[in-house]
Parts: sequence; C-alpha cells; structure tokens
Amino acid sequence: MTEAATGSGSHRIEGDLTCDEVPAVWARHRSWKESGIPEVIDLSGVGLADSSGVALLLEWLAWARRQQRPLRFDNAPDSLRTIASLSQVDGLLGWEETEQ
Repeated sequence: MTEAATGSGSHRIEGDLTCDEVPAVWARHRSWKESGIPEVIDLSGVGLADSSGVALLLEWLAWARRQQRPLRFDNAPDSLRTIASLSQVDGLLGWEETEQ
C-alpha cells in the first residue's frame, strides 16, 4: 500500500483496502482524527476492496463530521461502490446512483 498527499487538501490511496490492509491504513492515518482529514480522498489507486474498506471510509467520514469538515471520496472503484450500495451506505459516502 502506497499513499501520497496530492496537495490542495487531497490524499490519494493506492493499493488494496481489504481486511488484511485496512488496519495498517487506519493506523497510518490515525492522526487525521485530531489534526484534520483531507477534504478529498482519491480512491483511483485502490485495487481489491472488501467491506473493511467501506468501514474505513465510514470511519473517516465520522472523523470529518466531528470536525465539521467536508469530505469527498473521488474515483471509487466499482468493488467499493457495490459493497456500499448493497450495505445501503452509498448515500452516506456520496455515491448515490442517479436515476436515469
């Protein structure tokens, strides 16, 4: 898992967000809980993902809300979107399907 701040309040996540990787990702970003979470998290570099990845995003969203800061998840892979939709949390993450 590699990650990089991309400037202007954005952070890119690269690698997998599965039950094996999420605890380490959470630990690396624990400081966001107090110091402030980026406004945008770019998920375009995420490969495999499972429900642990969705849980991590929901945790980060809770941190942002407690800080009264906006948070947007961009470029989410289909795997994360599908799990969020099936779990009925896609709306919380800002990924609601638009009616066609």
